[in-house]
Amino acid sequence: MTRMQQSVDSTQAIAESDVVAVERTLAGDRDAYRVLVERHSHNVFRLAYRMTGNRHDAEEVVQEAFLRGYQKLGQFAARANFGTWVYRIAANYAIDRLRQRQKEEARRETPRAEERDAPENDPVNGVQDEAPTPERLTQSIELRKQMGQALAALSEAERTAFVMRHWEGCGIEEIAGVLKSSSSAAKNTVFRAVQKLRHALQPFVETKAHARAMGTES
Repeated sequence: MTRMQQSVDSTQAIAESDVVAVERTLAGDRDAYRVLVERHSHNVFRLAYRMTGNRHDAEEVVQEAFLRGYQKLGQFAARANFGTWVYRIAANYAIDRLRQRQKEEARRETPRAEERDAPENDPVNGVQDEAPTPERLTQSIELRKQMGQALAALSEAERTAFVMRHWEGCGIEEIAGVLKSSSSAAKNTVFRAVQKLRHALQPFVETKAHARAMGTES
């Protein structure tokens, strides 16, 4: 059996076991819902953290998403994917949290600094370097800072669309469902987010490119 086939079979098995867990939960078995929480909470937290930018809000999003999922479980279609379903609930609630936070920050002169240095939110996490120099570490910190500022400058819809599309690998239809928009509108939102991020990060990228051309990059 090929690795791809194994992955497909594994995904299908999880989906089927999710359906069983949902049925048992609806029949009154609360332990069955706990299995669903344990199985999907990591992915939901990762999405929530990337959208909200801090652990406190992300944890609240996770708790609220699974609470709402439990309360609305009777509306869950057996043929649907539970992971995707609760993921969408979390994304929608995260948007509500972002809007609430923006209103709170608008009433303050100095915005509250958010935690943005978790490994799962690190844009340079994939860079392999066994012995990074101090200069390279400084560049990594600066890139992380620039990325965080650029993401914070996006609208909640743009940030959600970018995170879901480019960090979580979600499809346009799923993004459109979360944003309550058409597929074409969701595509445009993703495009705007990418363009804004590129523009915001361009000075940093150009500086690195110049250093590489001059042979001074570490």
